[in-house]
Amino acid sequence: MSDVFDLAAGLARALGDAWGAPVTVRGLSASTAGARRTNIAFDAEAAGVVRRLVATIVPDGLSAELGQNPIGVEAELRTRAEQAGVPVPHVEFVTDDPSYVGGPMMISAFVDGETVPRRVLRLIEQQGIGDLVATQIGAALAHLHSIDTDASADAPAPAMLDLLGEAVAGLPQPRPAMELGLRWLRDRLPPAPPRTVIVHGDVRNGNLIVGPDGLRAVLDWELVQPGGDPMNDLAWGTVRMWRFGNDAREYGGFAGREPLIDGYVAAGGDFAAERFAWWKAARTLWWAVGLAGQAVSFVDGRVPNIVMAASGRRVSELEWDLLMLIRPESD
Repeated sequence: MSDVFDLAAGLARALGDAWGAPVTVRGLSASTAGARRTNIAFDAEAAGVVRRLVATIVPDGLSAELGQNPIGVEAELRTRAEQAGVPVPHVEFVTDDPSYVGGPMMISAFVDGETVPRRVLRLIEQQGIGDLVATQIGAALAHLHSIDTDASADAPAPAMLDLLGEAVAGLPQPRPAMELGLRWLRDRLPPAPPRTVIVHGDVRNGNLIVGPDGLRAVLDWELVQPGGDPMNDLAWGTVRMWRFGNDAREYGGFAGREPLIDGYVAAGGDFAAERFAWWKAARTLWWAVGLAGQAVSFVDGRVPNIVMAASGRRVSELEWDLLMLIRPESD
């Protein structure tokens, strides 16, 4: 992607190959969100019809380095989610061929609405739709978790515990709060869910498109995995980091836990409070370790992006959150 004209030409060629007709691309607008992937909104015209689209571009080789899904797997699972009733931007084209734009790419339909967390909070407050959005998210997750999967039925919690243990041990300095969190999680390892499901892994304020009518789309499916515990998805969005200062409203800073669960159960999901609490603590530790790892990746030069460096300042905050979750008599 040497310049905007090369990018426009690459997008036009990709869509031309997908649609079997000449395509003109214009009106490119890059998103400032995200440190790893680039999102470009643009207009594509073919046969006199103009469509607003978004290209998600992964720098070649970065997915494997950071443990993300190949973009083709992400697109496939997102399409299955759409078919199950989850609101997502429709996938128009996906490729691992870097010759179009310099890396793997997915092109999706553009969905209008707010995505920046504080703008989402402001819109929800103005419209008075906090409970509605949380209910819609619960329903969306229930639809996602209803999809049949051939994934292994191995218990997800022990696998997460092993992952966290290795990650904490691999940090360049001891982290007593993280080690205490590991002990708490080990001592309270929950039973396996009745069935494992497709788990999005990152449904939270910041990965949603919201309009005056409520939830319009769930974004950022790069961490989606088959074979997970559905409580993982429900708990992640309640982590305090995603409330953006509105700490009294557990889900995303705009609603309590109840409408999320109500929406989930009403749409066919089964809620398990014990597993939910375990996954909330586990994902808090997971994000603390993840941010510590991002800071290390900047220091050692693997990902020379200032966002990676800034991640390190949140680690202690997440350790505090973890301690508050595992303290006696916490919820």
